Amino acid sequence: MTKRDYYEILEVSKSATADEIKKAYRKQALKFHPDRNPGDKAAEEKFKEAAEAYEVLSDPQKKQRYDQFGHAGLGGAGGFSGGGMNMEDIFSHFGDIFGSHFGGGFGGFGQREARQTRGSDLRIRVKLNLEEMMNGTTKKVKIKKFKRAEGATFKTCTSGQGSGYQTKITNTILGRMQTTTPCSSCQGSGKITDHIPPGANNQGLNKVEETIEIKIPAGVRDGIQLQVNGKGNDAPFDGIPGDLLVLIDEEEDKELKRDGNNLHYDLYISIPEAILGTTKEVPAVNNKMRIKIEKGTQSGKVLRLKGQGMPNLNGYGNGDLFVHINVWTPDKLNKEQEAIFEKLMKDDNFKPHPSKNDKSFFERVKEMFS
Repeated sequence: MTKRDYYEILEVSKSATADEIKKAYRKQALKFHPDRNPGDKAAEEKFKEAAEAYEVLSDPQKKQRYDQFGHAGLGGAGGFSGGGMNMEDIFSHFGDIFGSHFGGGFGGFGQREARQTRGSDLRIRVKLNLEEMMNGTTKKVKIKKFKRAEGATFKTCTSGQGSGYQTKITNTILGRMQTTTPCSSCQGSGKITDHIPPGANNQGLNKVEETIEIKIPAGVRDGIQLQVNGKGNDAPFDGIPGDLLVLIDEEEDKELKRDGNNLHYDLYISIPEAILGTTKEVPAVNNKMRIKIEKGTQSGKVLRLKGQGMPNLNGYGNGDLFVHINVWTPDKLNKEQEAIFEKLMKDDNFKPHPSKNDKSFFERVKEMFS
């Protein structure tokens, strides 16, 4: 099923401010809140959909990736690991937006519950060559991460009676004021470590080395960050793991230069080849291609091979391969060769006679990117 556009879900434009996005989400979430739509599965899905859209658009980095690459730029995941989000995630992340509208708690439909702790994210860099970026690939990487120790057990936190929150009542000139904050002992999870195995830290975690398999989609480019859900550090107190964030580093190719989804190649030909025409083999990412050089080809001519560039990350076709023709002039000639060219210099046919079809440098550049 195709994901809907996040801006469409929240009914805002791409130029909307952070405050406008927040207000739009609050409006949608209040409209489809389960307390207002009991038993309505369609409303529940729209409620989740709005939360997923807000989770991405309220995060500057995720919003930038989404604006540039769409859903594919999020590593196949939207908010809360895409389709795996649940009500507890939403209430934990965004409950403060709703204020006092649903019993003040908005997290247990009227009563505040302990929030599930989440492990921290891990970040790594992966180097890829053009062939791997063209076709997609799978990489196995070793990472060091915190993992829940075998035998670690947990119990209910006595501070806050397992709610994960501490309530403090203060007498003021305006009367008794009640404030609720996450418990400092259990970090709002409602649990504390009961048994710590040897070698584990006080949160029941061990530092281990793990091999992770990462699927790289075709069309990625330098600087893109992919998200592998649930492969980050395990959470303390029996929570949910964080994510593994993979930053793509592009290895420079010896022959092909990349510009977005387009590729560029410098082809050098001799003066006789430019005059008489020839065929040449040029490299593409996955193969070699033979191209025809017409008679009388001028230095600076650009040949455009459509669809021979890099694939679009969102699956909308490929870029092009531009072959830049350079006529190579030798800097040393023997006497016989010099005599030939001295004779040709006097031939009127060898004097420059550019026609309207011989485009200038700026015209060629304009044509290349049109």
